[in-house]
Amino acid sequence: MVKRILRSILVLGWIGCTGSSAQAPPAPLDVMSFNIRYGTAPDGANRWELRRDLVIDVIHDHNADVVGVQEALAFQLDELDNALPAYDRIGVGRDDGVRTGEFAAIYYKVDRFETDTSGTFWLSETPTTPGSASWGNRITRICTWARLVDTSTGAALYVFNVHLDHESQPSRERSVELVARRVMERIHEDPVVLLGDFNAGAENTAMRYLRGEIARASTSNTPVVPIRLLDTYRALHPDATETGTFGAWSGATSGDRIDAILVLKFDIVEAAIVHDNADGRYPSDHFPVTATLQWPITTR
Repeated sequence: MVKRILRSILVLGWIGCTGSSAQAPPAPLDVMSFNIRYGTAPDGANRWELRRDLVIDVIHDHNADVVGVQEALAFQLDELDNALPAYDRIGVGRDDGVRTGEFAAIYYKVDRFETDTSGTFWLSETPTTPGSASWGNRITRICTWARLVDTSTGAALYVFNVHLDHESQPSRERSVELVARRVMERIHEDPVVLLGDFNAGAENTAMRYLRGEIARASTSNTPVVPIRLLDTYRALHPDATETGTFGAWSGATSGDRIDAILVLKFDIVEAAIVHDNADGRYPSDHFPVTATLQWPITTR
């Protein structure tokens, strides 16, 4: 109810500023990034079959228009597909480019968007080669992306969903430089949402590069593109503390905020870290993060 009221206020405010005959902008966009923890992990009381419904409830209750999930295996996604019929899904398994290995899948509301184009690239020297890895990471890493078109207005956006390496800093650095290149070389100049599990805190050089605070992330000689994304949570909560997103099943909020939503050409309305739980039982070892965004008038 609160989000529906917010949408109405934003749209009415826009009309009030531009005249009643002006076309209203797209409705505010709700997005979520959620590392759901791979379903074959030996997590005991937190194993997938005991928390599957919690994951589904979080996605259903927050009702985001676009949801990026990380660490998802094919059988987990099949179960989410069945439980969340309002969404369609984009993505492939990182090991074979089909169904094997973890996905960085993108879910989107089918009553609002249609897919114009989409794909997955591997965070390596050979980004079109399934299963490839190059920069010191033992585990294959990927980024899935899509251009989504709002069927009511024709407005479009690009969504990139990434899962960076948890061990190799050189991999994180080279990976964000590759992602930045793909973002800045997109065919259309639509707004962008980059979400994911970055396995890097806000002051990591990988994140500082994405925010445009430094010219490059790595020390390699590979050419890089300039980029300046806004970190949605940091933009609205610059002084917040205890913002860790790796709760490790305990609800702990210390540590780094390694899950994030970054944007280009969007106005940020809301941003939050989601601590939903059922009597102290959490749906994942990561907290989801959310943001509400508005297309600026200048992009219309």
